[in-house]
Amino acid sequence: MADAYDLIVIGTGPGGYVCAIRAAQLGMKVAVVEKRATHGGTCLNIGCIPSKALLHASDVFEEAGHTFETLGIKVTKPKLDLAKMMGFKDDVVKENVTGIAYLFKKNKITDYIGTGTISAPGTVTVTAEDGKTTQLEAKHIVIATGSDSAGIPGVALDIDEKTIVTSTGALELEKVPGHVVVVGGGVIGLELGSVWRRLGAKVTVVEFLDHILGAMDLDTSKQFLRILKKQGMEFMLSSKVTAVEKKARGKLAVTVEHAGGEADAETLTADVVLVSTGRVPFTKGLGLEEVGVEMDDRGRVKTDGHFKTNAAGIYAIGDVIDGPMLAHKAEDEGLALAELIAGKAGHVNYDVIPSVVYTEPEVASVGKTEEELKAAGIEYKSGKFPFSANGRARAMNATAGFAKVLADAATDRVLGVHIVGKGAGDLIHEAAVLMEFGGSSEDMARTCHAHPTMSEAVKEAAMAVEKRQIHM
Repeated sequence: MADAYDLIVIGTGPGGYVCAIRAAQLGMKVAVVEKRATHGGTCLNIGCIPSKALLHASDVFEEAGHTFETLGIKVTKPKLDLAKMMGFKDDVVKENVTGIAYLFKKNKITDYIGTGTISAPGTVTVTAEDGKTTQLEAKHIVIATGSDSAGIPGVALDIDEKTIVTSTGALELEKVPGHVVVVGGGVIGLELGSVWRRLGAKVTVVEFLDHILGAMDLDTSKQFLRILKKQGMEFMLSSKVTAVEKKARGKLAVTVEHAGGEADAETLTADVVLVSTGRVPFTKGLGLEEVGVEMDDRGRVKTDGHFKTNAAGIYAIGDVIDGPMLAHKAEDEGLALAELIAGKAGHVNYDVIPSVVYTEPEVASVGKTEEELKAAGIEYKSGKFPFSANGRARAMNATAGFAKVLADAATDRVLGVHIVGKGAGDLIHEAAVLMEFGGSSEDMARTCHAHPTMSEAVKEAAMAVEKRQIHM
């Protein structure tokens, strides 16, 4: 006889585990199914959390080697103990995934380790590693299986996670490579590329577009590119990798062509190639076709405005549906869905979802870019303020970057905010809260900000919308 639940969540990444916990809080009997031995999905196990641990550790290492003396701190040249740094990263991961297991127990959520398949409407079959199967039944089933690394279109790759790696392998390298070629100038490639650059590798980023960070605000992207070049990263823009061949002594031959075919191909010799061309929804083996769940032409699960699929009782959230592939977007969808199933109001404002690149300095964005506003024919005003004119930034030797505020020309409502600078990932949330409540640049400009703080640059950018910034 099958075990019966009110809700079964397949996948325990940020979207899945948050959905499960909130549903349990609302009185539902909940089960989760996870193919990994630990909960937390890609984010906690092999993504967001371990990468941030290495970003922090590598940043401190670089500061000790290059910045301390500027501050009057004399130390001997730091020595890298990569194994211990990786151990620190692993400990951080363990603490986080153990925390999720504790929260499941606290909220009386039953967890099943194995591959979950929707074998019939209202039925999930869990297949354990030893082949044993368990039948579960529920009125509501949530697909929260996340995404997987995409390859290079048209290029055959032998991804061994040792020399040709995705983000997973890039977090587990046993030694600092001499040369890392990063395929893709998006968030993952730039974050992990910056880790290995700080630790001593030469890093070359190959990007198909003529700029980095994809659809991010172009002004912000250009400034960030200048900063990364100054730090020592190399870039081949408007370029594409057409082949990666393994050679003798562990070397890789990487063939790079101009995206438009205007120039001869070039061959780079690398020790590691990091493939970071984006991610694709993970829906394989879920039984979606068998139960009639509709997919779009990009392999995503189709849902209505309330996360329902066309199949009764089946929902989807996170990376498997339309929208940015961000952990916090999935979390908000998980919360909203649990509340909707419980008969409450659940909603996600997709116009106010922050995006952060956790390099040093950080890059953060929320709302519309200038390019999007121009394309939509929306008249806007722009205010910009550099951190080089901010007192706290000067005191911290963190003057790279700027804050920029975009406001509707007629109503002054803030439509977008973009920041390049130290701590940008935290600074962006004052803009997110303001925008969630429909605030104006005037509201931000007239809100008292503590002095001296980095956040004053955001206030001055808001003041600059009406050309009344003080410290420039």
